[in-house]
Amino acid sequence: MSKPRVVFPYTEAGLGHIMPMKSIADEFERLYGDKVEVVRSEFFTETGDAQLAEYEQRLVEDVKKFNKHPRMGFYATFNMTFWGTKIASWGAVKYIGNGADVKGIEHMTELKPDLVFSTHWATNYYAMKMENRPLTAMYCPDAMINTLFSYPCDIAMVSMPTGYKTALKKHKKRFNENNLKLVPFLIRKEAFEVVTDKKALRRKLGLDENKFTVFVADGGYGVGKAQPMCKELLKRDLPINLIVVCGKNEELYNALKDLQSKGSTVFRPISLADNIFELIAASDICCGKSGASLMAEPCFFGVPQMITHYANHIERWIGNYYIKTVGSAIKQFNVKKACNLIEKFVAYPALLQPYRQAALSVHANYGANTCARYVFGLLCTRFPELKDGSEL
Repeated sequence: MSKPRVVFPYTEAGLGHIMPMKSIADEFERLYGDKVEVVRSEFFTETGDAQLAEYEQRLVEDVKKFNKHPRMGFYATFNMTFWGTKIASWGAVKYIGNGADVKGIEHMTELKPDLVFSTHWATNYYAMKMENRPLTAMYCPDAMINTLFSYPCDIAMVSMPTGYKTALKKHKKRFNENNLKLVPFLIRKEAFEVVTDKKALRRKLGLDENKFTVFVADGGYGVGKAQPMCKELLKRDLPINLIVVCGKNEELYNALKDLQSKGSTVFRPISLADNIFELIAASDICCGKSGASLMAEPCFFGVPQMITHYANHIERWIGNYYIKTVGSAIKQFNVKKACNLIEKFVAYPALLQPYRQAALSVHANYGANTCARYVFGLLCTRFPELKDGSEL
């Protein structure tokens, strides 16, 4: 008898959808790999279908566009909310997909899933439209469950209490305590293995172990205020380590790699970083947009965050969560004023201590174990013989 197939389809629309998927896929396989077949799917590219690849690239380009022109991002999320889940989902998946929705449903059918776990609304849509529909689970990495993440599925999960409470209160017809679960943030297991001694990490990374360390990033596409921030900080020649991660933005990396420090600043521009957790943990403050992972990962390591821009309502909700609920973040969109704050923190590091303590206060709310057990519990509703007592 074949094992049930649990499909984890990756979607690139910002790394905030990819990183949580890696977290849950690894943990689910660790716990239940002997009972199920775990299928990691590079969903939009693995078949070579041009329409699927073009649709994913459209998602990527939208992320870049909204970061470059936030007014467009805010309009897009307003429009999504205005039209509601059914119409907005049709528009976002079927209308702009130009046939990719049909190919998506076909490919999801080819994967023969018994359960599909999504961290992006598009793959959940495809699974729900299959003729013989599999079980469906969806994790929203954001602070609020937005309109597209409200599309039907068997179980939805969110990691921020504000989003959980709001969904139950404002969307009573869609969500209840049975189909919506509050789970820890899906951070990758590698985060738990990082040494947290900042001096040791800085030595390993080739930085000055005694210097205040500033981490700058604007997500996987590096579209934001990273370049003007770095230029302003280099001009001030502060006694700091300045790390900037450019992600897949080669243009940004090429623009920064030739910049020179006047002497006091240790400047490290990086393109793609395999050791992102070490870079974050070595830092005293992280600066950039309020993407889901860009906020959650520094918080995990007790590193305060400075938010330098929002691309849309979703990122504003995330930012407000860390500013108002957790208390680990500061918002400053003006580059010179943001650098003034950094200069103040360099001179008086103790000013950051309340933000560090606030970040560490939610350290327990991380990891994929609870989410994996909920997913396994859902699978057991169709395959009761799998039950082993670990399911939720």
